[in-house]
Amino acid sequence: MSDMFSTLAALVYDDSQDPDAMLRGFAADLNARGCRAVGLVQLGDASGGAPQLSALLVHNGHTIRLFQNLGPGATGCKLDLGQLLDAGIQVANAIDEGADLVIINRFGRQERDGKGLSYLIERALSADIPVIIAVPVARLADWASFSDGMATQLSCERAALDAWWMSVYAARSQVA
Repeated sequence: MSDMFSTLAALVYDDSQDPDAMLRGFAADLNARGCRAVGLVQLGDASGGAPQLSALLVHNGHTIRLFQNLGPGATGCKLDLGQLLDAGIQVANAIDEGADLVIINRFGRQERDGKGLSYLIERALSADIPVIIAVPVARLADWASFSDGMATQLSCERAALDAWWMSVYAARSQVA
């Protein structure tokens, strides 16, 4: 979709696509090959109204529940910000321990507003660590504003993700 050499990439998906399974598999493959992928990837589904959403920390296999049960009839935000922040701290610590790639769950309202896990993107990029984040088509304009147009946009296909990683990895290897 755009420049394959940016170390910040958005995996752009629509409602018919599952970026989570792709990112989980990608992280597992990288870790199995000796690269250190850190971050979190969504598990479950938030669309049914039941708080069943959690995230997998790809660097250690731990699962963190992200939604809270507010009870019947509740209409407030079900995202458990405390759990999200805890997950972020664990990812930040993993970044500080060294990483080859950081995977961020999703670009959503929290990140659009400079909250949520947005600080992890800055932390990773300032340490010269590439970042991939799943971005829904509906948030693409917000993402473009957030990233100031400096990110690669990838189609939600494993081949696109692999090609981006190979170009970033090759460029990093030449610098090292």
